[in-house]
Amino acid sequence: MTSESSSNNIETEYLELSLKDDWPAFFQRIRAKSLKQEGQCSEALKPQNKILNRYRDVHPYDHSRIILQRGSTDYINANLCKVERANRKYILTQGPLSNTVSHFWLMVWEQQSKAVLMLNKLIEKKAEKCSQYWPSTIGSKINFPDVGLTLEYIKQEDHSYYLTRVLRLTDIESGKSREILQFHYITWPDFGVPCSPTKFLDFLKKVRNAGVLKEDVGPPIVHCSAGIGRSGTFCLVDSCLILIEKYGLNSVNVEEVLLEMRKYRTGLIQTHEQLRFSYQAIIEGANQLLTSNSDDDSEAKVNHVIDGDLIEEAPSSEEDDEPPPLPPPRTDSLKAAHNGLADKPLPTIPQSASDDDLTYKENGGNIDESRIPSGPLPVVPGDEEEEDDESSEDSLGDDEADEEDEAVEEILIGSDSPNSEFKENASKTSAAELRHRRRVERKQQMEQQVRDMKRRQQANEHWQQLKRPKTTHQD
Repeated sequence: MTSESSSNNIETEYLELSLKDDWPAFFQRIRAKSLKQEGQCSEALKPQNKILNRYRDVHPYDHSRIILQRGSTDYINANLCKVERANRKYILTQGPLSNTVSHFWLMVWEQQSKAVLMLNKLIEKKAEKCSQYWPSTIGSKINFPDVGLTLEYIKQEDHSYYLTRVLRLTDIESGKSREILQFHYITWPDFGVPCSPTKFLDFLKKVRNAGVLKEDVGPPIVHCSAGIGRSGTFCLVDSCLILIEKYGLNSVNVEEVLLEMRKYRTGLIQTHEQLRFSYQAIIEGANQLLTSNSDDDSEAKVNHVIDGDLIEEAPSSEEDDEPPPLPPPRTDSLKAAHNGLADKPLPTIPQSASDDDLTYKENGGNIDESRIPSGPLPVVPGDEEEEDDESSEDSLGDDEADEEDEAVEEILIGSDSPNSEFKENASKTSAAELRHRRRVERKQQMEQQVRDMKRRQQANEHWQQLKRPKTTHQD
Protein backbone atom coordinates (compact mmCIF):
# COMPACT_ATOMS: atom_id res chain seq x y z
CA MET A 1 0.00 0.00 0.00
CA THR A 2 1.28 3.40 -0.88
CA SER A 3 0.91 6.32 1.47
CA GLU A 4 -1.46 7.91 -1.01
CA SER A 5 -3.76 4.92 -1.16
CA SER A 6 -3.59 4.35 2.58
CA SER A 7 -5.12 7.76 3.17
CA ASN A 8 -7.92 7.07 0.71
CA ASN A 9 -11.46 7.60 2.00
CA ILE A 10 -13.97 5.37 0.21
CA GLU A 11 -16.97 7.61 0.97
CA THR A 12 -15.22 10.68 -0.40
CA GLU A 13 -14.09 8.80 -3.50
CA TYR A 14 -17.62 7.53 -4.10
CA LEU A 15 -19.15 10.99 -3.82
CA GLU A 16 -16.56 12.55 -6.13
CA LEU A 17 -17.07 9.88 -8.80
CA SER A 18 -20.85 10.24 -8.56
CA LEU A 19 -20.74 14.03 -8.63
CA LYS A 20 -18.60 14.04 -11.77
CA ASP A 21 -20.44 11.04 -13.29
CA ASP A 22 -17.00 9.50 -13.75
CA TRP A 23 -17.87 5.83 -13.11
CA PRO A 24 -17.58 4.66 -16.76
CA ALA A 25 -14.17 6.32 -17.17
CA PHE A 26 -12.98 5.02 -13.80
CA PHE A 27 -14.01 1.49 -14.77
CA GLN A 28 -12.17 1.74 -18.08
CA ARG A 29 -9.01 2.91 -16.31
CA ILE A 30 -9.11 -0.20 -14.12
CA ARG A 31 -9.58 -2.41 -17.18
CA ALA A 32 -6.61 -0.78 -18.88
CA LYS A 33 -4.39 -1.40 -15.84
CA SER A 34 -5.50 -5.04 -15.54
CA LEU A 35 -4.55 -5.73 -19.18
CA LYS A 36 -0.90 -5.27 -18.20
CA GLN A 37 -1.08 -8.10 -15.65
CA GLU A 38 -3.06 -10.71 -17.63
CA GLY A 39 -1.77 -14.28 -17.49
CA GLN A 40 -1.55 -17.08 -20.03
CA CYS A 41 -4.60 -19.27 -20.82
CA SER A 42 -2.98 -22.01 -22.89
CA GLU A 43 -4.86 -24.91 -21.24
CA ALA A 44 -8.24 -23.33 -21.96
CA LEU A 45 -7.39 -23.01 -25.66
CA LYS A 46 -6.50 -26.66 -26.21
CA PRO A 47 -8.93 -28.33 -28.65
CA GLN A 48 -10.16 -30.91 -26.12
CA ASN A 49 -10.88 -28.16 -23.56
CA LYS A 50 -12.63 -25.60 -25.76
CA ILE A 51 -15.94 -27.48 -25.47
CA LEU A 52 -15.64 -27.22 -21.68
CA ASN A 53 -15.80 -23.40 -21.74
CA ARG A 54 -19.19 -21.69 -21.64
CA TYR A 55 -17.93 -18.50 -23.32
CA ARG A 56 -15.21 -18.09 -25.95
CA ASP A 57 -13.69 -15.02 -24.26
CA VAL A 58 -13.67 -16.11 -20.59
CA HIS A 59 -10.76 -18.44 -19.85
CA PRO A 60 -8.95 -19.38 -16.62
CA TYR A 61 -5.32 -18.32 -16.20
CA ASP A 62 -2.89 -21.24 -16.22
CA HIS A 63 -1.09 -20.18 -13.03
CA SER A 64 -4.24 -20.11 -10.86
CA ARG A 65 -6.56 -22.63 -12.53
CA ILE A 66 -8.06 -25.50 -10.54
CA ILE A 67 -6.54 -28.81 -11.58
CA LEU A 68 -8.75 -31.90 -11.18
CA GLN A 69 -7.01 -34.97 -9.78
CA ARG A 70 -9.15 -37.78 -11.22
CA GLY A 71 -11.56 -38.44 -14.03
CA SER A 72 -11.16 -38.09 -17.79
CA THR A 73 -9.73 -34.53 -17.68
CA ASP A 74 -7.83 -32.29 -15.31
CA TYR A 75 -9.38 -29.13 -16.81
CA ILE A 76 -12.24 -27.01 -15.49
CA ASN A 77 -12.96 -23.32 -16.14
CA ALA A 78 -12.21 -22.19 -12.59
CA ASN A 79 -9.55 -20.19 -10.75
CA LEU A 80 -8.41 -19.97 -7.14
CA CYS A 81 -8.54 -16.27 -6.25
CA LYS A 82 -6.67 -14.97 -3.19
CA VAL A 83 -6.79 -11.73 -1.21
CA GLU A 84 -3.81 -12.25 1.05
CA ARG A 85 -4.27 -9.29 3.41
CA ALA A 86 -7.87 -10.33 4.08
CA ASN A 87 -6.94 -14.03 4.46
CA ARG A 88 -9.64 -14.86 1.93
CA LYS A 89 -9.69 -17.51 -0.81
CA TYR A 90 -12.44 -18.08 -3.36
CA ILE A 91 -12.85 -20.45 -6.28
CA LEU A 92 -14.51 -18.50 -9.09
CA THR A 93 -15.98 -20.56 -11.89
CA GLN A 94 -18.50 -20.49 -14.72
CA GLY A 95 -22.02 -21.87 -14.43
CA PRO A 96 -21.61 -25.60 -15.19
CA LEU A 97 -22.43 -26.90 -18.66
CA SER A 98 -24.31 -30.17 -19.05
CA ASN A 99 -20.97 -31.87 -19.90
CA THR A 100 -19.08 -30.32 -16.95
CA VAL A 101 -21.50 -30.96 -14.04
CA SER A 102 -19.53 -33.99 -12.85
CA HIS A 103 -16.27 -31.99 -13.09
CA PHE A 104 -17.90 -29.27 -11.00
CA TRP A 105 -18.78 -31.62 -8.15
CA LEU A 106 -15.38 -33.31 -8.32
CA MET A 107 -13.83 -29.87 -7.79
CA VAL A 108 -16.11 -29.29 -4.76
CA TRP A 109 -15.04 -32.64 -3.32
CA GLU A 110 -11.30 -32.32 -3.96
CA GLN A 111 -11.09 -28.71 -2.75
CA GLN A 112 -13.06 -29.63 0.41
CA SER A 113 -15.41 -26.70 -0.13
CA LYS A 114 -18.32 -26.34 2.28
CA ALA A 115 -20.52 -24.09 0.14
CA VAL A 116 -21.53 -23.17 -3.38
CA LEU A 117 -22.62 -19.55 -3.95
CA MET A 118 -24.83 -19.32 -7.03
CA LEU A 119 -25.53 -15.73 -8.06
CA ASN A 120 -27.58 -16.28 -11.24
CA LYS A 121 -30.71 -17.99 -12.50
CA LEU A 122 -30.64 -21.02 -14.78
CA ILE A 123 -32.44 -19.08 -17.53
CA GLU A 124 -31.96 -15.32 -18.03
CA LYS A 125 -33.22 -13.27 -20.99
CA LYS A 126 -34.53 -16.48 -22.57
CA ALA A 127 -31.04 -17.99 -22.66
CA GLU A 128 -29.51 -20.77 -20.57
CA LYS A 129 -26.92 -19.31 -18.22
CA CYS A 130 -26.23 -22.44 -16.22
CA SER A 131 -27.14 -26.11 -16.37
CA GLN A 132 -29.01 -27.43 -13.32
CA TYR A 133 -26.28 -29.27 -11.47
CA TRP A 134 -28.32 -30.56 -8.51
CA PRO A 135 -31.24 -33.04 -8.37
CA SER A 136 -34.64 -31.67 -9.42
CA THR A 137 -36.58 -32.80 -6.34
CA ILE A 138 -35.84 -33.12 -2.64
CA GLY A 139 -34.86 -36.69 -1.77
CA SER A 140 -33.63 -37.58 -5.24
CA LYS A 141 -30.05 -38.39 -6.29
CA ILE A 142 -27.72 -37.96 -9.22
CA ASN A 143 -24.87 -40.38 -9.93
CA PHE A 144 -21.59 -39.27 -11.53
CA PRO A 145 -19.83 -42.54 -12.37
CA ASP A 146 -17.07 -40.84 -14.38
CA VAL A 147 -15.77 -39.15 -11.21
CA GLY A 148 -17.07 -41.65 -8.62
CA LEU A 149 -19.52 -39.35 -6.81
CA THR A 150 -23.22 -39.23 -5.96
CA LEU A 151 -25.26 -36.18 -5.00
CA GLU A 152 -28.46 -36.18 -2.92
CA TYR A 153 -30.88 -33.27 -2.47
CA ILE A 154 -31.64 -33.02 1.27
CA LYS A 155 -33.69 -29.85 1.83
CA GLN A 156 -34.39 -26.26 0.74
CA GLU A 157 -35.32 -23.01 2.51
CA ASP A 158 -36.87 -19.98 0.82
CA HIS A 159 -35.64 -16.55 1.98
CA SER A 160 -37.63 -14.48 -0.53
CA TYR A 161 -34.81 -13.13 -2.69
CA TYR A 162 -32.44 -16.09 -2.20
CA LEU A 163 -32.68 -19.82 -1.49
CA THR A 164 -30.55 -22.14 0.60
CA ARG A 165 -30.21 -25.82 -0.21
CA VAL A 166 -28.52 -28.68 1.62
CA LEU A 167 -26.91 -31.28 -0.65
CA ARG A 168 -25.08 -34.45 0.37
CA LEU A 169 -22.02 -35.30 -1.72
CA THR A 170 -20.70 -38.88 -1.36
CA ASP A 171 -17.48 -40.45 -2.59
CA ILE A 172 -18.45 -43.90 -3.89
CA GLU A 173 -15.05 -45.54 -3.34
CA SER A 174 -14.49 -44.43 0.26
CA GLY A 175 -18.16 -44.12 1.26
CA LYS A 176 -17.45 -40.76 2.91
CA SER A 177 -20.10 -38.04 2.69
CA ARG A 178 -20.18 -34.28 3.19
CA GLU A 179 -23.05 -31.87 3.39
CA ILE A 180 -22.69 -28.95 1.00
CA LEU A 181 -24.61 -25.68 1.46
CA GLN A 182 -25.81 -23.91 -1.66
CA PHE A 183 -26.74 -20.22 -1.39
CA HIS A 184 -28.73 -19.29 -4.48
CA TYR A 185 -29.27 -15.53 -5.07
CA ILE A 186 -32.26 -15.46 -7.44
CA THR A 187 -32.86 -11.69 -7.87
CA TRP A 188 -29.50 -10.50 -9.26
CA PRO A 189 -29.90 -9.61 -12.98
CA ASP A 190 -27.28 -10.50 -15.59
CA PHE A 191 -24.85 -7.59 -16.15
CA GLY A 192 -26.75 -5.76 -13.40
CA VAL A 193 -26.75 -5.24 -9.65
CA PRO A 194 -29.00 -6.27 -6.73
CA CYS A 195 -31.93 -3.99 -5.99
CA SER A 196 -30.55 -3.01 -2.58
CA PRO A 197 -27.10 -2.94 -0.92
CA THR A 198 -28.85 -3.75 2.36
CA LYS A 199 -30.38 -6.95 0.98
CA PHE A 200 -27.07 -7.97 -0.52
CA LEU A 201 -25.31 -7.41 2.82
CA ASP A 202 -27.94 -9.52 4.57
CA PHE A 203 -27.14 -12.30 2.09
CA LEU A 204 -23.40 -11.89 2.73
CA LYS A 205 -24.00 -12.00 6.48
CA LYS A 206 -25.97 -15.23 6.11
CA VAL A 207 -23.10 -16.78 4.15
CA ARG A 208 -20.52 -15.63 6.70
CA ASN A 209 -22.54 -16.86 9.65
CA ALA A 210 -22.60 -20.33 8.09
CA GLY A 211 -18.81 -20.45 8.54
CA VAL A 212 -18.14 -21.38 4.90
CA LEU A 213 -15.70 -18.50 4.27
CA LYS A 214 -13.33 -19.26 7.14
CA GLU A 215 -9.67 -20.15 6.70
CA ASP A 216 -10.02 -23.61 8.26
CA VAL A 217 -12.36 -24.91 5.52
CA GLY A 218 -11.97 -25.26 1.78
CA PRO A 219 -12.58 -22.14 -0.33
CA PRO A 220 -16.21 -21.56 -1.33
CA ILE A 221 -17.23 -22.11 -4.95
CA VAL A 222 -18.57 -18.79 -6.29
CA HIS A 223 -20.23 -18.73 -9.70
CA CYS A 224 -22.66 -16.84 -11.87
CA SER A 225 -22.84 -17.50 -15.61
CA ALA A 226 -19.30 -16.56 -16.68
CA GLY A 227 -17.90 -16.45 -13.15
CA ILE A 228 -16.50 -12.93 -13.39
CA GLY A 229 -19.20 -10.21 -13.08
CA ARG A 230 -21.53 -10.97 -10.21
CA SER A 231 -19.00 -13.39 -8.73
CA GLY A 232 -16.31 -10.70 -8.74
CA THR A 233 -18.68 -8.20 -7.11
CA PHE A 234 -19.44 -10.58 -4.23
CA CYS A 235 -15.77 -11.35 -3.56
CA LEU A 236 -14.68 -7.70 -3.80
CA VAL A 237 -17.27 -6.51 -1.27
CA ASP A 238 -16.56 -9.36 1.16
CA SER A 239 -12.78 -8.86 1.01
CA CYS A 240 -12.92 -5.07 1.38
CA LEU A 241 -15.18 -5.31 4.42
CA ILE A 242 -12.72 -7.73 6.03
CA LEU A 243 -9.88 -5.29 5.34
CA ILE A 244 -11.88 -2.37 6.75
CA GLU A 245 -12.57 -4.32 9.92
CA LYS A 246 -8.86 -5.14 10.31
CA TYR A 247 -7.21 -1.89 9.20
CA GLY A 248 -9.88 0.83 9.15
CA LEU A 249 -11.92 2.55 6.46
CA ASN A 250 -9.16 4.90 5.27
CA SER A 251 -6.61 2.12 4.77
CA VAL A 252 -8.49 0.24 2.03
CA ASN A 253 -8.16 1.10 -1.65
CA VAL A 254 -10.95 -0.65 -3.58
CA GLU A 255 -9.21 -0.25 -6.93
CA GLU A 256 -6.04 -1.94 -5.65
CA VAL A 257 -8.00 -4.84 -4.17
CA LEU A 258 -9.85 -5.37 -7.45
CA LEU A 259 -6.62 -5.26 -9.46
CA GLU A 260 -5.10 -7.83 -7.09
CA MET A 261 -8.10 -10.13 -7.60
CA ARG A 262 -7.87 -9.73 -11.39
CA LYS A 263 -4.39 -11.25 -11.28
CA TYR A 264 -6.07 -14.61 -10.57
CA ARG A 265 -9.05 -14.49 -12.95
CA THR A 266 -9.73 -12.31 -15.94
CA GLY A 267 -12.36 -9.58 -16.10
CA LEU A 268 -13.68 -9.62 -12.53
CA ILE A 269 -16.58 -7.13 -12.35
CA GLN A 270 -17.93 -6.58 -15.86
CA THR A 271 -19.64 -3.17 -15.75
CA HIS A 272 -19.22 0.22 -14.12
CA GLU A 273 -22.65 -0.28 -12.51
CA GLN A 274 -21.33 -3.36 -10.70
CA LEU A 275 -18.27 -1.37 -9.59
CA ARG A 276 -20.45 1.48 -8.34
CA PHE A 277 -22.69 -0.97 -6.46
CA SER A 278 -19.60 -2.54 -4.88
CA TYR A 279 -18.66 0.85 -3.42
CA GLN A 280 -22.21 1.36 -2.12
CA ALA A 281 -22.25 -2.06 -0.44
CA ILE A 282 -18.77 -1.55 1.05
CA ILE A 283 -19.70 1.85 2.49
CA GLU A 284 -23.01 0.59 3.85
CA GLY A 285 -21.31 -2.49 5.34
CA ALA A 286 -18.59 -0.33 6.93
CA ASN A 287 -21.23 1.94 8.46
CA GLN A 288 -23.04 -1.08 9.88
CA LEU A 289 -19.77 -2.30 11.38
CA LEU A 290 -19.01 1.11 12.86
CA THR A 291 -22.55 1.41 14.24
CA SER A 292 -22.18 -1.99 15.88
CA ASN A 293 -18.88 -0.93 17.45
CA SER A 294 -20.39 2.36 18.63
CA ASP A 295 -23.25 0.49 20.28
CA ASP A 296 -20.75 -1.70 22.11
CA ASP A 297 -18.87 1.38 23.35
CA SER A 298 -22.04 3.05 24.66
CA GLU A 299 -22.92 0.35 27.23
CA ALA A 300 -23.00 0.96 30.99
CA LYS A 301 -19.21 0.69 31.15
CA VAL A 302 -16.65 1.43 28.47
CA ASN A 303 -13.86 -1.12 28.09
CA HIS A 304 -10.36 -0.14 26.92
CA VAL A 305 -7.22 -2.20 26.60
CA ILE A 306 -4.14 -0.36 27.93
CA ASP A 307 -0.79 -2.15 28.14
CA GLY A 308 -2.58 -5.50 28.00
CA ASP A 309 -4.97 -4.69 30.87
CA LEU A 310 -8.73 -4.29 30.48
CA ILE A 311 -9.71 -0.91 31.94
CA GLU A 312 -13.36 -0.09 32.65
CA GLU A 313 -14.62 3.47 32.60
CA ALA A 314 -18.06 4.70 33.48
CA PRO A 315 -19.48 6.84 30.64
CA SER A 316 -20.07 10.52 31.29
CA SER A 317 -23.64 11.24 32.28
CA GLU A 318 -23.57 14.96 33.01
CA GLU A 319 -25.98 15.73 30.22
CA ASP A 320 -28.30 12.91 31.27
CA ASP A 321 -28.78 14.16 34.84
CA GLU A 322 -31.33 16.77 33.81
CA PRO A 323 -34.43 15.58 31.91
CA PRO A 324 -35.37 17.47 28.74
CA PRO A 325 -38.11 20.12 29.07
CA LEU A 326 -41.66 19.06 28.24
CA PRO A 327 -43.20 20.40 25.03
CA PRO A 328 -45.78 23.22 25.39
CA PRO A 329 -49.45 22.21 25.54
CA ARG A 330 -51.25 22.04 22.22
CA THR A 331 -53.70 24.74 23.25
CA ASP A 332 -50.86 27.21 23.89
CA SER A 333 -49.47 26.80 20.38
CA LEU A 334 -52.91 27.35 18.85
CA LYS A 335 -53.45 30.50 20.91
CA ALA A 336 -50.05 31.83 19.84
CA ALA A 337 -50.94 31.26 16.19
CA HIS A 338 -54.30 32.96 16.74
CA ASN A 339 -52.55 36.01 18.22
CA GLY A 340 -50.55 36.72 15.07
CA LEU A 341 -47.65 34.27 15.49
CA ALA A 342 -48.71 31.98 12.69
CA ASP A 343 -45.41 32.50 10.90
CA LYS A 344 -43.48 30.70 13.64
CA PRO A 345 -41.81 27.62 12.04
CA LEU A 346 -43.27 24.23 12.78
CA PRO A 347 -41.01 21.72 14.59
CA THR A 348 -38.44 20.05 12.34
CA ILE A 349 -39.73 16.70 11.18
CA PRO A 350 -36.94 14.07 11.12
CA GLN A 351 -36.36 12.22 7.90
CA SER A 352 -36.29 8.47 8.27
CA ALA A 353 -33.80 6.31 6.41
CA SER A 354 -35.18 3.43 4.41
CA ASP A 355 -33.75 0.34 2.78
CA ASP A 356 -35.40 1.50 -0.41
CA ASP A 357 -33.51 4.83 -0.60
CA LEU A 358 -31.59 3.39 -3.52
CA THR A 359 -33.75 2.42 -6.52
CA TYR A 360 -32.82 1.05 -9.86
CA LYS A 361 -34.84 0.83 -13.09
CA GLU A 362 -34.10 -2.08 -15.41
CA ASN A 363 -34.36 -1.34 -19.12
CA GLY A 364 -33.24 -4.08 -21.42
CA GLY A 365 -30.52 -5.24 -19.09
CA ASN A 366 -29.20 -1.71 -18.54
CA ILE A 367 -29.54 0.03 -15.24
CA ASP A 368 -30.82 3.58 -14.98
CA GLU A 369 -29.29 4.89 -11.75
CA SER A 370 -31.42 7.90 -11.03
CA ARG A 371 -30.57 8.63 -7.41
CA ILE A 372 -27.66 8.55 -5.00
CA PRO A 373 -28.61 6.52 -1.88
CA SER A 374 -29.52 8.46 1.21
CA GLY A 375 -29.22 7.15 4.74
CA PRO A 376 -25.57 6.25 5.37
CA LEU A 377 -24.32 8.14 2.31
CA PRO A 378 -24.29 11.96 2.31
CA VAL A 379 -26.40 13.74 -0.28
CA VAL A 380 -24.38 15.16 -3.16
CA PRO A 381 -24.17 18.98 -2.76
CA GLY A 382 -26.68 20.79 -4.91
CA ASP A 383 -29.52 18.29 -4.52
CA GLU A 384 -30.99 20.30 -1.66
CA GLU A 385 -32.01 23.11 -4.01
CA GLU A 386 -34.32 20.96 -6.16
CA GLU A 387 -37.97 21.82 -5.81
CA ASP A 388 -39.64 19.18 -7.96
CA ASP A 389 -42.24 16.77 -6.61
CA GLU A 390 -39.82 13.86 -6.21
CA SER A 391 -37.43 15.92 -4.09
CA SER A 392 -40.28 17.05 -1.89
CA GLU A 393 -41.40 13.48 -1.36
CA ASP A 394 -37.84 12.54 -0.43
CA SER A 395 -37.71 15.24 2.19
CA LEU A 396 -41.15 14.71 3.67
CA GLY A 397 -43.27 11.58 3.45
CA ASP A 398 -46.97 11.76 2.56
CA ASP A 399 -48.05 11.39 6.19
CA GLU A 400 -45.61 14.09 7.35
CA ALA A 401 -46.77 16.51 4.66
CA ASP A 402 -50.39 15.84 5.63
CA GLU A 403 -49.58 16.71 9.24
CA GLU A 404 -48.14 20.08 8.21
CA ASP A 405 -51.19 20.77 6.02
CA GLU A 406 -53.47 19.92 8.95
CA ALA A 407 -51.50 22.27 11.20
CA VAL A 408 -51.93 25.12 8.73
CA GLU A 409 -55.63 24.30 8.43
CA GLU A 410 -56.02 24.45 12.20
CA ILE A 411 -54.38 27.88 12.22
CA LEU A 412 -56.82 29.13 9.60
CA ILE A 413 -59.83 27.63 11.33
CA GLY A 414 -58.71 29.17 14.63
CA SER A 415 -58.82 32.67 13.14
CA ASP A 416 -61.94 34.65 14.11
CA SER A 417 -61.68 36.89 11.02
CA PRO A 418 -64.65 36.40 8.67
CA ASN A 419 -62.70 37.89 5.75
CA SER A 420 -62.23 35.18 3.10
CA GLU A 421 -59.52 37.25 1.39
CA PHE A 422 -57.49 37.14 4.57
CA LYS A 423 -57.80 33.35 4.66
CA GLU A 424 -56.77 33.04 1.01
CA ASN A 425 -53.68 35.22 1.55
CA ALA A 426 -52.81 33.30 4.71
CA SER A 427 -53.10 30.04 2.80
CA LYS A 428 -50.71 31.23 0.08
CA THR A 429 -48.27 32.56 2.67
CA SER A 430 -48.38 29.30 4.62
CA ALA A 431 -47.75 27.24 1.48
CA ALA A 432 -44.71 29.38 0.62
CA GLU A 433 -43.43 29.03 4.16
CA LEU A 434 -43.82 25.27 4.01
CA ARG A 435 -41.79 25.08 0.82
CA HIS A 436 -39.11 27.28 2.36
CA ARG A 437 -39.01 25.17 5.50
CA ARG A 438 -38.64 22.02 3.46
CA ARG A 439 -35.66 23.45 1.61
CA VAL A 440 -34.09 24.53 4.88
CA GLU A 441 -34.73 21.11 6.42
CA ARG A 442 -33.16 19.33 3.46
CA LYS A 443 -30.08 21.52 3.80
CA GLN A 444 -29.90 20.85 7.53
CA GLN A 445 -30.29 17.13 6.97
CA MET A 446 -27.44 17.13 4.47
CA GLU A 447 -25.21 19.04 6.89
CA GLN A 448 -26.13 16.59 9.64
CA GLN A 449 -25.22 13.65 7.39
CA VAL A 450 -21.82 15.20 6.71
CA ARG A 451 -21.27 15.71 10.44
CA ASP A 452 -22.32 12.12 11.09
CA MET A 453 -19.89 10.88 8.46
CA LYS A 454 -17.01 12.77 10.08
CA ARG A 455 -18.05 11.51 13.50
CA ARG A 456 -18.13 7.91 12.25
CA GLN A 457 -14.70 8.34 10.68
CA GLN A 458 -13.22 9.75 13.91
CA ALA A 459 -14.84 7.00 15.98
CA ASN A 460 -13.52 4.37 13.60
CA GLU A 461 -9.99 5.76 13.77
CA HIS A 462 -10.18 5.86 17.57
CA TRP A 463 -11.45 2.27 17.62
CA GLN A 464 -8.61 1.15 15.36
CA GLN A 465 -6.05 2.87 17.61
CA LEU A 466 -7.41 0.93 20.59
CA LYS A 467 -7.21 -2.34 18.64
CA ARG A 468 -3.79 -1.81 17.13
CA PRO A 469 -1.64 -2.47 20.27
CA LYS A 470 -3.27 -5.91 20.61
CA THR A 471 -2.47 -7.30 17.14
CA THR A 472 0.02 -6.82 14.37
CA HIS A 473 -0.73 -7.30 10.67
CA GLN A 474 1.51 -7.81 7.70
CA ASP A 475 0.73 -6.61 4.18
